[in-house]
Amino acid sequence: MTPPLPFMKMHGLGNDFVVIDLRGSALALSPDHVARIADRHMGVGFDQLATIHDDDRSDARLVFWNADGSRSGACGNATRCIARHLLDQTGRSDLRLRTDHAVLTAEDAGNGLTRVNMGHPVLDWRAIPLAQDVDIDHLPIEGDPVATGMGNPHVTLFVDDAASVDLAEFGPRMEHHPLYPERTNVEVVQVISPNEITLRIWERGTGPTLASGSCSCAAAVAAARRGLTGRRVKVNVPGGVLHIDWRDDGVWMEGPTAHVFSGTFTADWWSA
Repeated sequence: MTPPLPFMKMHGLGNDFVVIDLRGSALALSPDHVARIADRHMGVGFDQLATIHDDDRSDARLVFWNADGSRSGACGNATRCIARHLLDQTGRSDLRLRTDHAVLTAEDAGNGLTRVNMGHPVLDWRAIPLAQDVDIDHLPIEGDPVATGMGNPHVTLFVDDAASVDLAEFGPRMEHHPLYPERTNVEVVQVISPNEITLRIWERGTGPTLASGSCSCAAAVAAARRGLTGRRVKVNVPGGVLHIDWRDDGVWMEGPTAHVFSGTFTADWWSA
């Protein structure tokens, strides 16, 4: 019989996660397991699910899943949440965490904040990936958006008033645009000043979210590439504030995290 399975519920600015520590375990999650856990009525509910694994090249390996059971190569806020958990668990001030995108450095930023280097943005159309060779700073799509990769694909659209955009209609249409063969995360951005932007988010495989680390990084990189901001910006998301700093060694993201509760999936539910 499958034993009970412990999990943690965490969030970064309302971007919520189920985290399962599989270090020392041979258990493998299936897309069906992930989708069942994602159900906010009959499971637990989350924007993304993350699993922690042993790794011989870093302090831990992280695997990310979307709410529809598909895999994601990156999840910035989940990385920060898990980093905070492991920093507290080990008493260390920094860690190296391997994702499908890269080996990321995580640091204690003080005052309860956690900072993660999300790596260099992907600026080659093939690797984002896009379906064809186009100008990634001016995509041939309505609204003249920008394409960026942060371990997952992104499209960033700049508008005068982010609150006025019908995200429920615009988000899924852009997520499934034929220029993005693996679908895409969608960011609607309003530039407040050269040091501040406001962001609304439609995440691939999940839908609207209160925050997203990789989307915040992609939006900040796109704004800097367009010359609308500097490389260090305050990012206002519906759930709060992140600080993004695009440095020579990668895109650093800093903000708060929360461990909401811990629980256990019963053997009967898990095996059903």
